[in-house]
Amino acid sequence: MSADTALMGTATALRLTWVQPEDLLGHELRQAAEDGRDAGAVAGVEDRWRTAGGAPAPVRAGAATTPAAPGLRRLAVRLLDELAGLEPARAAEEPTGLPGIKALCGTRWPAPGPAPGCDLDRLHAAWLGRAVGCLLGKPVEKLPLTGIRALARATGNWPLTGYFTARGLPPALAAAYPWNRRSAATSLAENIDGMPEDDDLNYPLLNLELLRRYGPGFSTRDVAALWLDELPAGRTFTAERVAYRNLLDGIEPPDTARHRNPFREWIGALIRADVHGLTHPGDPGAAAEQAHRDAVLTHTANGVYGAMFAAAAIAAAAGGSAEVQGVLRAGLAVVPPGSRLARAVRHGIRLARTHTAFDTVVDTLHAAYGAHHWVHVVPNAALLAAALTHADGDFDGSVTRAVSGGWDTDSVGATAGAVAGLLAGSADAIDPRWTTPLKNRLATSLTDFDGIGFDELARLTYELAPHLEDPACTPRP
Repeated sequence: MSADTALMGTATALRLTWVQPEDLLGHELRQAAEDGRDAGAVAGVEDRWRTAGGAPAPVRAGAATTPAAPGLRRLAVRLLDELAGLEPARAAEEPTGLPGIKALCGTRWPAPGPAPGCDLDRLHAAWLGRAVGCLLGKPVEKLPLTGIRALARATGNWPLTGYFTARGLPPALAAAYPWNRRSAATSLAENIDGMPEDDDLNYPLLNLELLRRYGPGFSTRDVAALWLDELPAGRTFTAERVAYRNLLDGIEPPDTARHRNPFREWIGALIRADVHGLTHPGDPGAAAEQAHRDAVLTHTANGVYGAMFAAAAIAAAAGGSAEVQGVLRAGLAVVPPGSRLARAVRHGIRLARTHTAFDTVVDTLHAAYGAHHWVHVVPNAALLAAALTHADGDFDGSVTRAVSGGWDTDSVGATAGAVAGLLAGSADAIDPRWTTPLKNRLATSLTDFDGIGFDELARLTYELAPHLEDPACTPRP
């Protein structure tokens, strides 16, 4: 999701990213407008902030380089709380509670399908696919679309056919569009040596441990307890970091998702959803309900829907569906149909069906959703659906299209890779040019998982899936 560092340091200041009130306020002003809160009141808050000398939110980084003066920071806190007191106009059509969501979905809510076959290799493909898509997107995370296209074209890799490379890149172009500074050393084609750490893999690992420790009936408080036990705070970003801070301040779920959290509809909950789907093959509804309990620790409304959409789609694909549109329909069936996320996903699907050139699809999506932050779930979900549809679920086409569309490249690439891996059906169906550099090794700050292989992750996931209750069910060799 975000490869921004936890701290921004200079000789005279140390800045913790994603939590400073003066940095949060600009994001909250935009989120309040997206929530449909009173436009006049929001404009009044913005005017008071600007008049006092407040700066807009950082465009791509997690904090401004210069901290606000103490008086300005206190004003930011007051204004954040004032905005929180405004009622969102879309609350009825975009509820966060599960009963409200299910009521709006009505009869569309998916019933369990036939018991799926036992397919360990399909799970292996999902984990590999997630890693491949994430790794492909890592070096260009946070870059504008023009930069991604320019870097790939200059190195003979457009349309994308492989990992990004700096070989042959003109120095002027490298200076204009620098690779992601934390990721480039481990994610360009010439230096990949196993799968490097990324939060897009850390959270699925953490959810394996969640299910091992608490079982499928876990509560949101169990998620919080696990995070405090196992997740380093510096490996959290955006909504997850705010919720973590709120937990340390004694705020309990689900208020952790709402208190001074302008990132509550960003993509963080979606990237945590894979394991909820993988452990409910053929049962998208149950996968979505499980993802909901996880997501409400950090997110509300469309941020929660993103997790439910991804979990349900992955559950459908894990159940053996070979048709990408059926997978996407399963994802949409658990999302309120009038929500911004549902409308964006349907828009992405329509565009992908209409245009032969995927660049045209991407340009149209950026024209429609370019006002959103690059980590917001709405544009990224639209891109995910468009990439999967345009590629018709093909693995290479899905991950390359997802990453070539910009925005949160590693996160969208990761989820596209997981879905397309499941649709491919086996690890051997993924071209070795993608998987060989991974060396069946994943780095992570989560101690029990550091250095683990993707085949072992598939086995652990398999053991947590409910079909093991059937004694006749044995893994495919």
